[in-house]
Amino acid sequence: MRLVNINSTDVRGTLVKIEALSQDRVWSSLQRILEDTALCAFATVTTDNRAHVNTAYFAYSDELEVYFLSHPNSAHCRNVSGNASMAIAVFSSSQNWVGPDRGAQLFGFCNRAEDSETSKAEEAYIRRFPKYADWKKGLAPGDPALEYCLFRFATNRLKILDEGEFGEAIFVHADVVGLRSDLRHSHG
Repeated sequence: MRLVNINSTDVRGTLVKIEALSQDRVWSSLQRILEDTALCAFATVTTDNRAHVNTAYFAYSDELEVYFLSHPNSAHCRNVSGNASMAIAVFSSSQNWVGPDRGAQLFGFCNRAEDSETSKAEEAYIRRFPKYADWKKGLAPGDPALEYCLFRFATNRLKILDEGEFGEAIFVHADVVGLRSDLRHSHG
């Protein structure tokens, strides 16, 4: 995975120059944001092209795949089975109005984890949430949670606000390349 087309803008969308804006610096910022919170909000698209938002606990890989656990019949999972386009927001809700603020927006495509993706997703999820394995083992027969599946989101673009790292009201943008992009064309 590589970050390319890295740039920064102010709130008006005007390009601004940041000294030493590199892939390593952007990736370090993003990792801090992802590690500091375990909950994300994500938007999917309904069959009638309306926005739908949901929250979920998430894990992620070094390739910037994001994994979340959900029931396949939930509205957001039905949405991605028809239109894989999705956006994720990660931020701490305990931030104060006066900052410095931090958060990330990830854009890409999502589908249910299948085959080898499932074991990678489960490993990442257990690493992030060690109690997940015990929770799963403790489910009673007939519990709807037994039907939960892991979903894989492949990031192809990102936007970061990290005022402590990049400056007040400065947004860093990058494209993500090198990640398997087969989700892009999948529709169920």
